[in-house]
Amino acid sequence: MDPCTFVRITVGNLVVRASPSVSDAAPGNWFCKIKFKSLPRQVVAVPVLFRTESESQSRLCSGDVPTVSACFTLSKAQIEWSLMKPERNVLTVEVYSSVPSCGLVPSLGEKLIGRFKVSLDLKMAETTCLAHHGWIELGTNNKSKKKKNPDLHVTVRVEPDPRFMFQFDREPECSPKIFLVQGNKKEAVFTCNFGIRNSPNFTRLSCMTTGRKQTWRARKGWSITIHDLSGSPVAMASIATPFVPSPGSKRVSKSSPGAWLILRPDGYIMKPWGRLEAWREPGFSDILGYRFHLFQDDIASEIFSSSSIRTKTGGSFVMDGTIAAADTNTAASLTLSDGSFDLSSRMSTESSKNRSGCGSDFGFLLPQAQQNLGFVMSTTVEGVEKQSKPKVEVGVKYVKCVEDAAAHVALAAAVDLSMDACRLFSHKIRKELRQPRIV
Repeated sequence: MDPCTFVRITVGNLVVRASPSVSDAAPGNWFCKIKFKSLPRQVVAVPVLFRTESESQSRLCSGDVPTVSACFTLSKAQIEWSLMKPERNVLTVEVYSSVPSCGLVPSLGEKLIGRFKVSLDLKMAETTCLAHHGWIELGTNNKSKKKKNPDLHVTVRVEPDPRFMFQFDREPECSPKIFLVQGNKKEAVFTCNFGIRNSPNFTRLSCMTTGRKQTWRARKGWSITIHDLSGSPVAMASIATPFVPSPGSKRVSKSSPGAWLILRPDGYIMKPWGRLEAWREPGFSDILGYRFHLFQDDIASEIFSSSSIRTKTGGSFVMDGTIAAADTNTAASLTLSDGSFDLSSRMSTESSKNRSGCGSDFGFLLPQAQQNLGFVMSTTVEGVEKQSKPKVEVGVKYVKCVEDAAAHVALAAAVDLSMDACRLFSHKIRKELRQPRIV
């Protein structure tokens, strides 16, 4: 299997250093708008360091300092488009402070503090490239020599991020073929078999508005089996906890979600690889929530990924360890004198430990190691009324054998089918999901 070319631009280690006299230099008042041509901009909060004449070591006024603040991913076509004109290769980081409200006067919006730009050499993206690391002075309009402009610390890294791309040729419940995509080429690599093990049970629940008993069909027994081209099962997704409405409602609630088990072969048996939970978000009619857990010693570990998708318009389910780490990592004390705020060496590298068998051991990594995972996988999800042919991307370093790829494909199928499993129980689901079959 040949992977597709992708490049990842990572922006991190964002910190602003300002004088204590700056009125806006209060925790929570500063943020950055990070832009790269053709891609949506990202807005992130930035912590502030106070600079004092008497202290050689700075005092951190904000809470955690994330290692990674923003990521941009470019496909081969986007890379080629960016290389056509030099100005398309420029990454911009703009620093703003919020203008607070005054009495009855509402907030006046935002104030631009300064702008940092760096040109990226995407031609060199075959290897990891550190485009910038260090402090940069913001603003040039300060006429007072005593009042120093704020500084921005930023790290910008460009690195290859090859991925395998898979495409379902029909909806998962229609037992489609699954193709490996490489540019304009498509090659069938898996077949997908959907089945319903048992006829759906009926559940009688009271309606809060009328007080009458309502009869709903529990959505259970669905399964997706992924086979290789020889017909051998290489992964499976199966409903482990039925999707049923919470008492007095028509929706699957977050307190009692439905769940899928994702399994992959271990010798002659299928063993749990992950658990996907799905529900309708409270207070919203069309927001679907997801939680994914990896398994450690056959026990579901801490939450590895969580997401939400609109049932009408669809969206993407993403597992990205780099972004997850940005929400949890904390930095040690920072010094201004020696510039020791240096996290640029934290590159995403594959583990050097020996592996046994053909598995990638990804299913047995602890969530605490997420900061080294980088991009893991993503899958597209269409709205419930639209024809859904999931597109799946999987990071190359997590595919050491066919079973690795198949497990992610099975997860993608479970994500897609959860859109129907979590439909309001006052709506009918499509006939393919209501007809009992033997698998």
